[in-house]
Amino acid sequence: MTWRASILTLFPEMFPGPLGHSLAGKAREAGVWSLDTVQIRDFATDRHHSVDDTPFGGGAGMVLRPDVIDAALDQVADGRPILCLTPRGRRFSQAEAVRLAAGEGVILLCGRYEGIDQRVIEARAMEEISLGDYVLSGGEPGALVLLDAVIRLLRGVMGAADSATEESFSHGLLEYPHYTRPAEWRGRRVPDVLLSGHHGAVAAWRHQQSDDITKERRPDLWAAHNAGLPAQGLATPVLSKGRLP
Repeated sequence: MTWRASILTLFPEMFPGPLGHSLAGKAREAGVWSLDTVQIRDFATDRHHSVDDTPFGGGAGMVLRPDVIDAALDQVADGRPILCLTPRGRRFSQAEAVRLAAGEGVILLCGRYEGIDQRVIEARAMEEISLGDYVLSGGEPGALVLLDAVIRLLRGVMGAADSATEESFSHGLLEYPHYTRPAEWRGRRVPDVLLSGHHGAVAAWRHQQSDDITKERRPDLWAAHNAGLPAQGLATPVLSKGRLP
């Protein structure tokens, strides 16, 4: 079954963008996932094709109209989750990526201007999602990031089954550092334990590095890990040993 992504946007030319390359691009060509875009402006009803209007109550900026958004959603709504990308949403996480990858696909509404009329968000039971504590000029960059995080978890996209299970956030800790050839570079040597051939010692070193890095850089994750709590963003990815041709 092909995993389907539908994007509602005022700038459909921004897609697939980077998702047309590398693993995501190969997966799309192989039919693992599909992408379609809906131009929101096509559903405006006035002669100027207006999609926004001034906010009730005053204030700066413009707001996307509920009737236009609703009409655009009629073209793609089919039971897949509808995600509204907005700074006020709950923060996107690895756990969310795993959840979405396990489904049939997703519909993404890319906001612009000051925001989207709340009534259509509620009427369509949209999930409000944020990529982080910062503001972008629109939802399109966020949609690309979200889709990349999900697509790489789809069956057959990643080649190595261990790749996603050992990376950051998969077990509640940040990932350990990586090294490759040459063994010495600019006077800096690879840690001796990684050259020892002792798999148990290597595993212990990597675990300790994950502990130390998480404790230093993400005390929130470290506290949740020590308390045995499911920190935001933690889940076991959906994996497959298959590889794209």
